[in-house]
Amino acid sequence: MSLIKSISGIRGTIGGKTGENLTPLDAVKFAAAYGTWLKKSLGKENLKVVVGRDARISGKMIQELTMNTLTGLGIDVIDLGLSTTPTVEIAVPLEKADGGIILTASHNPKEWNALKLLNSKGEFLDGEEGAKILSIAEDEDFNFTEVDDLGEISLRENYMDIHINEVLKLKLVEADKIKNAGFKVVVDGVNSTGGIVIPALLRKLGVEVVELYCEPNGHFPHNPEPLKEHLQDISDLVVKEKADMGFVVDPDVDRLAIIDENGQMFGEEYTLVACADYVLSKTSGDTVSNLSSSRALSDVTEKHNGKYRASAVGEVNVVKLMKDSNAVIGGEGNGGIIYPESHYGRDSLVGVALFLSLLAERKQKVSELRNEYPAYFMSKNKIQLTPDLDVDGILKAVEQRHRDEQVSTVDGVKIDFPENWVHLRKSNTEPIIRIYTEAKSQQEADDLAQKMIAEIKTIIA
Repeated sequence: MSLIKSISGIRGTIGGKTGENLTPLDAVKFAAAYGTWLKKSLGKENLKVVVGRDARISGKMIQELTMNTLTGLGIDVIDLGLSTTPTVEIAVPLEKADGGIILTASHNPKEWNALKLLNSKGEFLDGEEGAKILSIAEDEDFNFTEVDDLGEISLRENYMDIHINEVLKLKLVEADKIKNAGFKVVVDGVNSTGGIVIPALLRKLGVEVVELYCEPNGHFPHNPEPLKEHLQDISDLVVKEKADMGFVVDPDVDRLAIIDENGQMFGEEYTLVACADYVLSKTSGDTVSNLSSSRALSDVTEKHNGKYRASAVGEVNVVKLMKDSNAVIGGEGNGGIIYPESHYGRDSLVGVALFLSLLAERKQKVSELRNEYPAYFMSKNKIQLTPDLDVDGILKAVEQRHRDEQVSTVDGVKIDFPENWVHLRKSNTEPIIRIYTEAKSQQEADDLAQKMIAEIKTIIA
């Protein structure tokens, strides 16, 4: 089992030994480190932190430990209870809070959980801030408050409704057009909080909803990463129900995958492409995604006379480049939409509303829309790591082998070939090397991935 400390948060499996897994003692230690960092960095009294969780089985336990640790430092807590990552992100500035913590391990299986940390803007901490918190956690030099100065916990259970209303206020969300389109949508909420908030948003938009795995009990009915191989049930149900489309979210609702009316994947890479196409048709500007995302976003951006830029992988890196370049929309190719008019965080609710607005305006089927975009195919693979492997050495060897190609080392190693590309990088969230490829056919993308896996194995050997 594992405990991973990175800019993506403190992530680990429940149970086992302290320091090797996300045990109650680890949750307390890292919550204390975050609270201590907030007090030191802000240098003020009367701090306030927003805390919410997805529906994982361990969520309530980890949240109670986290919140009570913060109150032990004299920090007041706004408890959102069951929530989503983007809901917590919008709640922080609305509550004028000093920070936020989301208890979720995103797409990881049910035995995982994590503390994901936000600043006063409701955005993820950068690497420097994260490093300071990790240092405080290692030192364990905590100074808890006296009894008369303990923080208080205030329960606010209506924030998913507030989040929905904030999305409906967005200028480009065409609620009346969506309602008049008469859409029927199947929703797979993977038995987490997406099963609450996505159907609620759709019904507000006048959409007929068919619910699949929408009970927020934390028992994920399939691997919670919204990839094609995990989504046969919703694909079959879309066809059976004669629905216009299906929406799938991960447990914390920051990734959106779409199924077309024929039960076929729209392609999680194309969630961002479609939303960007819509936004750019209304708002001139530039786009950003990470190095592992599809070339299709670049193509669509250029069609609208904008400029595309690529960042290192990681939401915080995408957001930084979006701010630096004043991008009008961006995100990640895993179905994560970042729309600054709402907030600087991946948000499936925003993605749903923008996508439906596009479809309602163009009066198209999902499959017809997909056929309008450049046909690229991706293969996403991974190699499990063991403690004795020198990952940096492996990546350096790959770089050297392909030094005559166009190579980027901004984040791992990305090799751009004339007709395709491959991106190798160490994951921030799992003990693996991620291997992403893209080409003009699925077979070509798969073959390139297998070729790179074989090459890495020869290096390891």
